[in-house]
Amino acid sequence: MFVAAASALRVSELEQCIRANSRLRLAGSSTTVTAAAPRIRALGPNVAIFDLAEPQSSFFVLARDCENSGAAMVVLVDEPAPDWTSRALRSGVYGLLPRDASAADIYSAIEAAHRGLLLLDPALAQEVFASKTNVRFAESGPEQLEELTPREIEVLGMMAEGLGNKEIAARLSISDHTVKFHISSILAKFGAATRTEAVTIGIRRGLVLL
Repeated sequence: MFVAAASALRVSELEQCIRANSRLRLAGSSTTVTAAAPRIRALGPNVAIFDLAEPQSSFFVLARDCENSGAAMVVLVDEPAPDWTSRALRSGVYGLLPRDASAADIYSAIEAAHRGLLLLDPALAQEVFASKTNVRFAESGPEQLEELTPREIEVLGMMAEGLGNKEIAARLSISDHTVKFHISSILAKFGAATRTEAVTIGIRRGLVLL
C-alpha cells in the first residue's frame, strides 16, 4: 500500500487506517500528491490511495504514470463532477470515495482495486449514470483483447444492468443455453474469471456506458 495526500495530517490519518488492518502492509507515503509517481515506481505497491483536496484535472497525468507502474488507484475526493469521475476511471482509478469515507469502505475499495474491480461511492455512481455526457471509457491498458460480437456486447450490457441469464434470454428472445454460451465467450475473450470482472473490463474498454 502507498498513501499520498496534500497534508501531513491526512497522510498520518490514512497511514493509521492502513496499519490498523493486519491484512495490509504500508510500503510508503508522500505528503505531496504530484511527487508520488517516482516513489510508487520505486516501491511497487499493489494499491495506491490518493487523498485529493479537490478534483483537479492535473491529477490525471499522475494517474497515468501510476497505472503504468502497475499500481491500482483508490481516490478520496469530494463532489467530483460526473465527467471528472468518468475521466478518472479511464485513467486507471479503481475506487472513488468521499474524503470522509469510513475505514470499512476504504478497506473494501482497496480489496476491490487489488482484484481489478471498480468500487464507486453510491452517490458518485448515481451521478455518473444520470449524466447525459455519455462519455465512453477507453481501454484499461495497452493489451489488445479479442473483440466481442455485437450480440456479445448486448449481453455484456445486460450483465452490467444486473440481469440474470433467464432475464437476458427473455429480453433477447434466445435460449438460456445460448446466453450461457455468449457469457462464456465474453469471459474467455476478456480473460475474466467472473461476470463482475467482465463487466469491469467492458466499462473500461468503452463497451458499457455509464
